[in-house]
Amino acid sequence: MATNVKVVGTDLRQVTIKVNPGTYLTEILEQACSKLKVPNDKYLLKHKQRQLDLSQTFRTSGLIPGARLELVVRANTPTVVNVALQLPSPESSHFPPHGRVSEKLPSDFTIWQILRQFESGKASAGKNLNITARGIPQTSNGTQAGSGQLYYDIPNIVIEKRTLSTFADFQKTLSQLGYNSGGVLMRLSFQKTDQLLSDAMREIEEFFKSEEQDSAPQKNEDTSTDGKLESASEPPTLPSDAQTSVPATTEGVSPAATTEDSSTTIPQATIGANAMDGEAMSSGLRPVTIFSAPASSTPVAALRPDLEEDYAPDISHAKAHQKLLKSLGENKRLLSDRELEEKAAAEEAKVAAVKSIKIKVRFPDNFSAEWAFGPEDTGASLYSEVRGIMANSSASFKLVLPGARTVIKDDASSKLIKGYRLSANTLVNFMWDDDVPADIRQQPFLKNSAAGRAQEVFIPEVPEVEVKQEESSAPLQAPAPRNDNQGSGSKKPKWLKGFGKK
Repeated sequence: MATNVKVVGTDLRQVTIKVNPGTYLTEILEQACSKLKVPNDKYLLKHKQRQLDLSQTFRTSGLIPGARLELVVRANTPTVVNVALQLPSPESSHFPPHGRVSEKLPSDFTIWQILRQFESGKASAGKNLNITARGIPQTSNGTQAGSGQLYYDIPNIVIEKRTLSTFADFQKTLSQLGYNSGGVLMRLSFQKTDQLLSDAMREIEEFFKSEEQDSAPQKNEDTSTDGKLESASEPPTLPSDAQTSVPATTEGVSPAATTEDSSTTIPQATIGANAMDGEAMSSGLRPVTIFSAPASSTPVAALRPDLEEDYAPDISHAKAHQKLLKSLGENKRLLSDRELEEKAAAEEAKVAAVKSIKIKVRFPDNFSAEWAFGPEDTGASLYSEVRGIMANSSASFKLVLPGARTVIKDDASSKLIKGYRLSANTLVNFMWDDDVPADIRQQPFLKNSAAGRAQEVFIPEVPEVEVKQEESSAPLQAPAPRNDNQGSGSKKPKWLKGFGKK
């Protein structure tokens, strides 16, 4: 149902904007600034002294119909946003475990600058990642057709329910899309166009020429270490003769890519350079994902609003309780030797079917690291990976499985999956030995190179539940005492029938 909101400018001028439940607050800001004839990239919206999240829709923002919004001046200094890019297949397989790259970027970066940053920045980890200059040949039923020319494969960005698929959309900044803090997840896909790759490169140069010139000389420090913004220089645009020299049979391969797969053949010099630059690689060169400690001491579950309906039992709870009581009251025979052997064989087959698991180790400073292990990895492999990112690797410690308090041994003969029956992703707790002095325990746990690559866990914000009470002009009165015999004569209620009889 459509409704209206009122937006008051800084000069006290007031405009009325027509909205519907699916209207984004960024659209409200753009329409208001257009009517007030002011630039929309210089202002934000507030409601009752509360700054609004412009990435939300009118339905999820908590605003009521006819709300009065205020136009306030935005700060000139851009804020930092944690941007995660979900890659499609097969690129996602090069970035385990979730198939995405993430980096902290300023809110005044355009979508195109973000894509170029992921191509050439540290987030790509030196791997050949092509997003903005993909070309594929024309095919018919899987075979080459036409003149063999390459056609542009344009990226499609999906942010929540919005799709950005044109060069005009790519010129929008994160701030214009409503993201000025926190994090945002962008899902990437590609769509083949009827435009030649050479024509698309010329159009891209016209669209984003100013952005390329502005972003090239910038060389700031990394945001993950001291909060300063970083933007790497953009790679040059490929010439047209280099683009047409790619074989037409390599569908979906970048013009700048070589015929050699970069995910499987990585020079040793490149690996060493990445390690020196602070890439989160352990001693065994096993990929590791490091998560930073939570910023707040309050658990996220405690910040979620509680509803009264969550504590009200229903008929399903009663049925489950009755089923439990019935099962406990039944006589059960012990398993026979054959049944015990079959049960043990089923467990062995379940463990043998596991090809890979992820083990996350939680450290004393609430940082955590996650690795992927296979059937042949042992407890010594896990200890070696942990020591590879520790600042004091000579200190003694132990790794404990939660619940059972089972200690994983630093032994090359004990398999992680088969020896400890690990069939799913597992969380392991890090514990210092008793002989470790207190001064070592108080020092930073991770190396600077590993701590600098720690990424925050993206937790979507939960909208607050506003509980409204109905106002009544009548004074509150105490409830009248209950009399079960009133209105029913001398009859007893059903729940009292049968009592008092001999």
